[in-house]
Amino acid sequence: MKTRVEVSPEMFAFIGEGPLPMVDWTFEAVAFGYRLAPATFDFHPAADADALETAEIVFVVATTACTRIFGGAPDRAGSWHIPSDMRAIALTLQPGRLASAAAATLRIAKCIELICATFEKLGEGSLIPADGSGALSAGEAQRIAAARRLIDERWHEKLTLDSISRACGLNRAKLTRGFRSMFAMSVADAITDRRLSGARELLLATDLPVSSIGYRCGYLNNASFTRAFSRRYGQAPTQLRNHPLAA
Repeated sequence: MKTRVEVSPEMFAFIGEGPLPMVDWTFEAVAFGYRLAPATFDFHPAADADALETAEIVFVVATTACTRIFGGAPDRAGSWHIPSDMRAIALTLQPGRLASAAAATLRIAKCIELICATFEKLGEGSLIPADGSGALSAGEAQRIAAARRLIDERWHEKLTLDSISRACGLNRAKLTRGFRSMFAMSVADAITDRRLSGARELLLATDLPVSSIGYRCGYLNNASFTRAFSRRYGQAPTQLRNHPLAA
């Protein structure tokens, strides 16, 4: 059974292997579960004990504390790879690592350090989502995240699955499967979505002709651009430009 650590009246930590001990916290809470092999952590918008049994470190934090101290918790469940600096903090919390006379105080301090680092990196958006099936290593997930950044930054260029896979250092099959697993869409869908959002920005911010905007965003003719834009936004490009406040 995990060892319980009362970090504060608004946060409990549970460290070690096995189920969570019976604890009746009186506040509405969210939970974080950290696993060191592979190094990933999960966020649960509700403190579900059954979902957290396999984690070596579990934090149960009052939602009011998340809002007051960090500006709020994530709005949905998720899983991310633990970067090396966070993993170093987590390792110090493992049983037997803190053996000095000040171990109890140090353990509380490390719990606070780890939860603060977690919220800081979530806020920065620098964490790499973990593949739900466990089929991706941290390095592969980083390459797939790099593919997503490439699409976001170079969407106006001619992008193909082959060119993206070469740029991020993964084969087509691994990129295709991993991208869908991490982002719940295909590479082609991500390119289309980014190009259409770019087109929308140009329609609202410039007076370029609609056909020119479509061409800049990778569409060879105005008809295909209009069809794709209408499916995505529920109105034609000309309608958006004529009624921007309704967009």
